[in-house]
Amino acid sequence: MSLRGQIAIVTGASRGIGQGIALQLGEAGATVYVTGRKPAQSSGNLSNGFPTLEQTAKEITDRGGKGIAAYVDHGDMKQVEEFFTKIESETGGQLDILVNNAYAAVDFVFDEKTQRSKFYETPAESWDLVNNVGLRNHYFCSVYASRIMTKNRKGLIVNISSAGGLTYLFNVAYGIGKQAVDRMAADMAVELKSDGVTCVSLWPGAVRTQLIQGVLDKGGNVKAQMSDTFAEGETTEYAGKAIVALASDKNMMDKTGRILATMDLGDEYGFVDIDGK
Repeated sequence: MSLRGQIAIVTGASRGIGQGIALQLGEAGATVYVTGRKPAQSSGNLSNGFPTLEQTAKEITDRGGKGIAAYVDHGDMKQVEEFFTKIESETGGQLDILVNNAYAAVDFVFDEKTQRSKFYETPAESWDLVNNVGLRNHYFCSVYASRIMTKNRKGLIVNISSAGGLTYLFNVAYGIGKQAVDRMAADMAVELKSDGVTCVSLWPGAVRTQLIQGVLDKGGNVKAQMSDTFAEGETTEYAGKAIVALASDKNMMDKTGRILATMDLGDEYGFVDIDGK
């Protein structure tokens, strides 16, 4: 499956699922813009043992694509708008794939205290922490990406979501945000279909990210609840394989507006995880 000549954006790609997706897009030959906050603003820096955005971009290039690091605070919509303006200028108006992955509340969601608290026992402002980047930003990115894609009458927008949009998972704000992300994909798909742009939500399974492993290593109640679930989980690159397969499918529009599970796409397109599972 080759994406050579295509241009992709993966938001929140310095680590975790975003990084895995970006690496697989690069391995397929795409030019991949990876976004993230500056190291001083992010928990995902070398001081915590996590890779930098530049390292992700370099590995994309090493794998055969072209990686471009772009520092964007996805909680600042002015920066988001300026980023897409820059993309349109640099690429001559080409954008083929947008992956809405940025999420600023991972530490909060997996915090031991948060896990023990009900929604009314946490600060009301936790809604903004969970959903400003994980929902509002996705909408803004999709607006700006669609303005580019519709001019070319082609494109793919993927919202990274989870089963938390269907059933209770982690906390109330998380579930509301994920269900909204799924509905966003469905409704945007209605308006984008006539312009040739596909829009879907993607549900990875339990993903063994570095941060998740760090949480498990700390132990406590969270570890007891999560260890079995994540022990046989997906690698961070499995979702990337799913997106590459979807983007390579000439009939991908048939799936627009749908919620797609990585496992189901693996069965349909015949790919396996990088660990062979």
